[in-house]
Amino acid sequence: MILFENVTKRYPDGTTAVDNLSFEVAQGELVTLVGPSGCGKTTTMKMVNRLIEPTSGRISVDGEDISTVDPVTLRRRIGYVIQQVGLFPHKTVLENTATVPHLLGWQRSKARARAAELLDLVGLDPSVYGDRYPEQLSGGQRQRVGVARALAADPPVLLMDEPFGAVDPVVREHLQNEFLKLQSQVRKTVLFVTHDIEEAVRLGDRIAVYGQGRIEQFDAPAAVLGTPATSYVADFVGADRGLKRLSVTPIEEGDLEQPPIVRLDDPLPGELGARWAVVLDGSGHLHGWLSAEHARDAAVGSTTVRERARRMDARLPLGASLKQAFATMLQHDAGWIAVVDGESERFLGVLTPGKLHEALRRSIDADAQDLPRTAVALDSIGTVPTGPERP
Repeated sequence: MILFENVTKRYPDGTTAVDNLSFEVAQGELVTLVGPSGCGKTTTMKMVNRLIEPTSGRISVDGEDISTVDPVTLRRRIGYVIQQVGLFPHKTVLENTATVPHLLGWQRSKARARAAELLDLVGLDPSVYGDRYPEQLSGGQRQRVGVARALAADPPVLLMDEPFGAVDPVVREHLQNEFLKLQSQVRKTVLFVTHDIEEAVRLGDRIAVYGQGRIEQFDAPAAVLGTPATSYVADFVGADRGLKRLSVTPIEEGDLEQPPIVRLDDPLPGELGARWAVVLDGSGHLHGWLSAEHARDAAVGSTTVRERARRMDARLPLGASLKQAFATMLQHDAGWIAVVDGESERFLGVLTPGKLHEALRRSIDADAQDLPRTAVALDSIGTVPTGPERP
């Protein structure tokens, strides 16, 4: 969708902002450009909509050389979101969102209907926020309007220049989550500029790590964190890149262990043969857990598993990140977490700290060897059901 071929930007004073850059962004892909200030990432992005003209080389969007397209026409076909948002203070939220459709000659009713649709999509009820002015919104709300405005004319390409950099960390994380959810629905081709490696890792399908005017590594987030291509990339992503990699490594079924299982309406078994067991209902859904101590209560009096089972809050769907798994363990002071199918909520197995570590090691080795994770053999770390007394 976006193709850079030997693109260079050199200024009259001799400064080379971008040096012989070649890379491609596939349709529907979100690529983050990350690097220190002054490395050329914003220059790269601004050349796509011709806010900056390259000195040499060729840039194509959807197979068309952009140097042959009128700049104003080109910009109206490309969504653009910046950190300062750039909303018109004298226009309402609905009018701001409908700006590009109006410029493209859409009928007023159609433009306003599209604006209302987009506001709703980014989580701003148009009946509540449509008639407000930018000064009446919070910083996070203004950023949402900026994203809605950029999408209003349904552009195939979206350029985002540190769009969430001016809000506090809590709002920023929320906006990132909302944008990922939005991108899963609209699947735009996105160039996203950031100086924050954690944001780049969290959002990008692929990451372009910039040195001075050139890309040092262009790869999937897990590969950049697990196998940095150069010492520069290793230094940039940080010594804690293993921890960062947790956020882009999903839980897979091969990472799970199978503990003893008892059913909710079974009589207490007396002995579990382990320190704890998972409790399921009749449909295979997770109910909770049972300790060996409570299982032995059968010797005192007849009772069922249901009466002795404890609730299990430490659970995640398959495909959640290892970072979420680690955080859940810490939040619930849990020695393991239950993993369920995201749609049916069917119990699949448990993830222990040892297995979490093993999954991370296997993921790194898989990238290094260019193999699927399931094809990487490691020594087993941690077993079930000899885990801690409590989950």
